Amino acid sequence: MVPDVNPLLQRLQPYPFERLRTLLAGVTPNPALRPINLGIGEPRHPTPAVLKDALHAAIDDPAGGLSAYPATAGTPALRTACADWLRRRYGIAVDAATQVLPTLGSREALFALAQVVIDPRAFARGPEPVVVCPNPFYQIYEGAALLAGATPWYAPSDPARNFAVDWDSVPDAVWARTRLVYACSPGNPTGAVMSLAEWQRLFELSDRHGFVIASDECYSEIYFRDEPPLGALQAAAALGRSDFRRLIMLTSLSKRSNAPGLRSGFVAGDAALIRAFTLYRTYHGSAMSVAVQQASAAAWADEAHVTANREQYRAKFAQVTPRLAEVMDVRLPDAGFYLWARVPPRFGGREGGSDTDFARDLLAQYNVTVLPGSYLAREAQGVNPGAGRIRMALVAEVDECLEAAERIVRFIRG
Repeated sequence: MVPDVNPLLQRLQPYPFERLRTLLAGVTPNPALRPINLGIGEPRHPTPAVLKDALHAAIDDPAGGLSAYPATAGTPALRTACADWLRRRYGIAVDAATQVLPTLGSREALFALAQVVIDPRAFARGPEPVVVCPNPFYQIYEGAALLAGATPWYAPSDPARNFAVDWDSVPDAVWARTRLVYACSPGNPTGAVMSLAEWQRLFELSDRHGFVIASDECYSEIYFRDEPPLGALQAAAALGRSDFRRLIMLTSLSKRSNAPGLRSGFVAGDAALIRAFTLYRTYHGSAMSVAVQQASAAAWADEAHVTANREQYRAKFAQVTPRLAEVMDVRLPDAGFYLWARVPPRFGGREGGSDTDFARDLLAQYNVTVLPGSYLAREAQGVNPGAGRIRMALVAEVDECLEAAERIVRFIRG
């Protein structure tokens, strides 16, 4: 007999990679070609020596290492390293003791924040509270909203504005019920970076309706313009909101330092929210190992490896993007390590090319895996903004990405 479980679990959608496995289950890839996977956004550049050396030393450190229970709030050294990085990167000042909290990467923090922000008493007072997120989006936003008992509302991205989120498309009646907004800048999968004007608009809406803004910034250090992406706290400070009211930014070392297995990141912003989040995490058991904290502090303090990593991506995208642009509607993103490309119309589909047909046939003929864009979005307001697009993660070395691009060109032309 199956025990009773939380009924909200039934509201969760299959994860994009689960849907991709189902789509490709009956496909036999071309055995004459080695497999190339552009579907998963997992960094594959080497983890920097400065981080690995610090982790090795920390494990053997008798003062910490693995021999002590870690504190949820983290060590003063790590919080200071995070605050120092924010000062260097964004020119902002935060209190390391009250406005910074280490997390186990950004994913679990993005999820847990909704459980802190959504007030369960709201359900007794009226309609379900709303969580607004971009569309397409990182699926953790939706899962966090659903398991908090809230209703997700999907704000579309505008291709005419380099896939900037159209916050003005959200009706006032939805804003009135909104308790949390997930912003992702640079965006996944589009790479779009929010401007100061967009942040100002979102802050004005937050002031009017009282919702919290969670700014997911884990791709902030991989960018292709001369100017680095604007951060949420940086935008708030520029607009005179130095208390960061109702604002939390989240980041991690996964992409910045090629260390997804370290599970290390932090959140920063509104001190009252950080205090509540710390209390929640104390009961949730989300403390970071002291050894990982020491290695993380070393990584946040070093920018040389970040610059080198960014240059690798710049060189890679500079070669791959124009080659694919010969046969697809694709452009260099503002930031991130994804290409968000439109499928050519001849591959069928209701509105242009079918992203699922494209992904399936590409694997069968050329042994290259890409992720259908429709799996990263939801049909909302009558349209799925990811339909007819594919996401390609250029995370491998440049030669492998170029080979994948050449195969895609041959596939489309053939």
